[in-house]
Amino acid sequence: MFVTVGVAFFTVGTVGLIRLPDRRSRLHALTKADNLGLGLVVLGLALVSGSVASALLMVAVWILALGASATTAALLASDRTEDR
Repeated sequence: MFVTVGVAFFTVGTVGLIRLPDRRSRLHALTKADNLGLGLVVLGLALVSGSVASALLMVAVWILALGASATTAALLASDRTEDR
């Protein structure tokens, strides 16, 4: 169930990336939906894995992805050039 909802959030983020008009709106939709989607996928897979070590590893990857997406979005949003 969690994995399915997570994939739905990934899909909504992708649609937002394609349909929204400017760079900051696209980044907002993509980072928010993808971070929540990845968290839900990790939660679903951690419940199924049956191993605490693999669940902790998946959570660590999710935390690293949160940091990477926030940093990347901030760098892309701070670019002073106009959208083309």
